[in-house]
Amino acid sequence: MVNLLLAVIYVAFISLGLPDAVLGAAWPTMSVDLGAPISWAGGISMTISAGTIVSALLSDRMTLRFGAGKVTAVSVALTALALFGFSVAPNYWVLILLAIPYGLGAGGVDAALNNYVAIHYESRHMSWLHAMWGIGALTGPYIMGFALGAGQGWSWGYRYISILQVVLTAILIFSLPLWKKRSEVKTGEVSGESDGTANDETRKPLGVRGVLAIRGAKEILVMFFCYCALEQTAMLWASSYMALGKGIDKTTAAMWASLFCIGITVGRLASGFLTMKFNDPAMIRLGQALVLTGIVIMLLPLPRNIGTIMGLMIVGLGCAPIYPCVIHSTPAYFGEDKSQAIVGMQMACAYVGSMCMPPVFGLIAQHISVLWFPLYMLAFLVLMMIMHESLRKKVRWSDHRLIRCCRHCHCDTMSRIVDFAYMVRVAEAERHVPYDKQCGHGCSQWQLSYFQANKA
Repeated sequence: MVNLLLAVIYVAFISLGLPDAVLGAAWPTMSVDLGAPISWAGGISMTISAGTIVSALLSDRMTLRFGAGKVTAVSVALTALALFGFSVAPNYWVLILLAIPYGLGAGGVDAALNNYVAIHYESRHMSWLHAMWGIGALTGPYIMGFALGAGQGWSWGYRYISILQVVLTAILIFSLPLWKKRSEVKTGEVSGESDGTANDETRKPLGVRGVLAIRGAKEILVMFFCYCALEQTAMLWASSYMALGKGIDKTTAAMWASLFCIGITVGRLASGFLTMKFNDPAMIRLGQALVLTGIVIMLLPLPRNIGTIMGLMIVGLGCAPIYPCVIHSTPAYFGEDKSQAIVGMQMACAYVGSMCMPPVFGLIAQHISVLWFPLYMLAFLVLMMIMHESLRKKVRWSDHRLIRCCRHCHCDTMSRIVDFAYMVRVAEAERHVPYDKQCGHGCSQWQLSYFQANKA
């Protein structure tokens, strides 16, 4: 059953990526049919982003009340309805209205699923799940292209994707009992509606001020802002940089620009295996080092633009582990009871960076030079690295899932933050203590869930 839920989450991540790149693929045709200027696509995109920011900020409150499974199912249903509405929209302003529930649904499922996986699954699954999102994002334009090529129009492209989202909604509804069972397996105790997050029955939503008051939270939020600003700037402006700055043919530039997305997808598949050997902070540093290497190669005056092409691919590979590992490390830095609120804020910062920073580089390219593209990415990378090292100094990375409360009386005697090396020593020591002496206050056995899972 646990593996079945994981399969459902994998499918959910593929479906989550399906509509993300469809607007850009369909807009040249949509703008003509709707009589809208080509530049008005930005209005739809910004409305969607605003909706995702709002729902991401509310994710802690919603997940605490309804649970991750229900929030995910309702959010996907909301997205499906919005996409179907896109397929029958008679004009541009209806699209703007439909972009609101589209954004609310997308932000809700993004925050809820990311935090759930960060708490309940290993880092490799987080990397592979985000690779599945990349597959979905690459597949969406092909579905739209099929509809356009078959003469069915862009409306059927959106209709096909909405049908897939409806199917996913049905799967999520039928899988709701699995979410609670997964929590019970993970914690060894009966969990409530909030899917196993620590202390959910008693804690209250943190809110924005509560999150910002947590030591180290500002650093991880700035990290997320910088990463998403860098990633989206690279996605949007790589082709223009090669065509306008390096003199590469526009068609060839568009083809080579796709290497960045391919690098991210392939890199996340590979980083899933690397996380079996390296922890999240090490993977983040590895990704940052690869991004730095790629930017330096882009700045080198190599012949035939080899540096530009190779550097962009390496930047994509470097970006691959950063996003999933930052999310997965959040419970380890701040605890499961605070992770949903912080992950929601991370998603909000991600959308702000994605929405605001690429247009800023557009102004730089227009008024100064598009050749500033590598240096612009370098600025965000340096700030991200500074924030990561500052976070490491302020907050010790500790896997809060290594030890939990006693499985019999549910006390919190052992619910303290411990690092991995110390926890392994405790686990080894417990093996040599008589069964009835392992708990000094009348219970019989500590729940060393992480150690036992790794032994198995």
